[in-house]
Amino acid sequence: MEKTSSLEAAANGTPATRFNLGSFEGFNFRSQSAIERELSAEDVIGWDHDRQGEAEFWPSGDQAGVALVFRDQNRVTATELLALDRLLEELGGDILENFLKLRHTLSVSTTDLCALTGAEVEDLDIHIFVGPNLWDLRREAAYELFELYYPEAYVVWEKSQCDGLVFDTDRFLDSPGWSVDEVRFANSVALIVTPN
Repeated sequence: MEKTSSLEAAANGTPATRFNLGSFEGFNFRSQSAIERELSAEDVIGWDHDRQGEAEFWPSGDQAGVALVFRDQNRVTATELLALDRLLEELGGDILENFLKLRHTLSVSTTDLCALTGAEVEDLDIHIFVGPNLWDLRREAAYELFELYYPEAYVVWEKSQCDGLVFDTDRFLDSPGWSVDEVRFANSVALIVTPN
């Protein structure tokens, strides 16, 4: 079934989202059955629980970023979708990195999605690496963070002619100085690294 467009949603008085938040599935408690049609974010936001029946909704998974943000929840509310849309606007768009930042922030913060601000997310020191292979990604992250946080030591190591001066990428990332979160989705993996 065709999704409600942002223009149709605005005409119906439903707040329109600025970004494509994907589609949603739902369950209607009045009819005690799954909602048969594919729902857009605007459909969820504009759902009249009194008129259409009490219902709950969850991402169908076609928008990887939205699925990542709500991965640990079994339902999503209209208020949360509007908050997500607002936060994406504050962070500069619906790129994968912003969804990963939000996912990480929600996992380490006591603030819920609706109270969170883009500034709070940006204030966190979060480093995100995305690729198809975890082993290569961990190496890339370790070298990049070594150079960023320890520039003098990195220059010494890089210029060293000594074969015994080895940089152990796993030992570096697994040290107590870092928190490392591995997130798998589709055919990719993301590494979210924050200093402790």
